[in-house]
Amino acid sequence: MKAATDPNERIAKMTFASVYPHYVTKVESKGRTKEELHKVIEWLTGFDENRINELIQQEATFEEFFRQAKLNPNAHLIKGVICGYRIEDIDNELTRKVRYLDKLVDELAKGKKIEKILRASL
Repeated sequence: MKAATDPNERIAKMTFASVYPHYVTKVESKGRTKEELHKVIEWLTGFDENRINELIQQEATFEEFFRQAKLNPNAHLIKGVICGYRIEDIDNELTRKVRYLDKLVDELAKGKKIEKILRASL
């Protein structure tokens, strides 16, 4: 099987399970909790802790992960730069959704208040 060379395709085929431990390590190393991480993921996707764990066990790709997600209607308010890309300028819908998640995890790790991360929709 040929490796994906297109960055959007590579992101689509990456499993959530392969990235999730890095999210946990990132937030916990900065004094935040796994529960806060799950709150952020749930806000963006609608997935509760049980569903997050199921998707990890199933080794769902990001493509499958976001196909099943009910994206928060305020997700479009997530703006800024993550991984060198301005989120609002990303044309590929799936890549933009993955970067939304990356940005929320980054904001959590940087100590931003949950109310701000969740775009004041608690």
